[in-house]
Amino acid sequence: MVYNQLLDECYKCNVDVYEMDLINHGLYSDGIIAISNKLQTTVERTCILAEELGHHHTSFGNILDQTKVSNIKQEKRARNWAYERLIQMKDFISAYKYGCSNKFELAEYLTITEEFLDEAIEYFKEKYGLFYRIYNYTIYFEPFGVFEKFQEKKHIP
Repeated sequence: MVYNQLLDECYKCNVDVYEMDLINHGLYSDGIIAISNKLQTTVERTCILAEELGHHHTSFGNILDQTKVSNIKQEKRARNWAYERLIQMKDFISAYKYGCSNKFELAEYLTITEEFLDEAIEYFKEKYGLFYRIYNYTIYFEPFGVFEKFQEKKHIP
């Protein structure tokens, strides 16, 4: 489902997506995304497609040489875009309410890989610090967990 939504987004952005034999998992260049046909699952393809679409939105030029600081920064920007696109803070709360009790279940619930989840949590920790508060919840990034604050009811005698 998420993969198809990303494909629709690519279409709306005039980005063509092809699955082909690649050395890497994915590649973006001039409005074309290539995804490796060796990826085993749709979940893996989703994570790679999100990152490559992130390159469309955030990168410019040839950034294949990852020894250059400017290219490393562009790679990070594209990955960060993917994390933000596939995971929102309210998704952690929804997963908590659904009953996810470990990272494997959380990744499955979010339809992302565990590796992508770990990297996203690290990104959110860099962005927000050790925790993020939303509604009556606190999302802790290290160690990862979601905690609900109970509402205090005022008693009238």
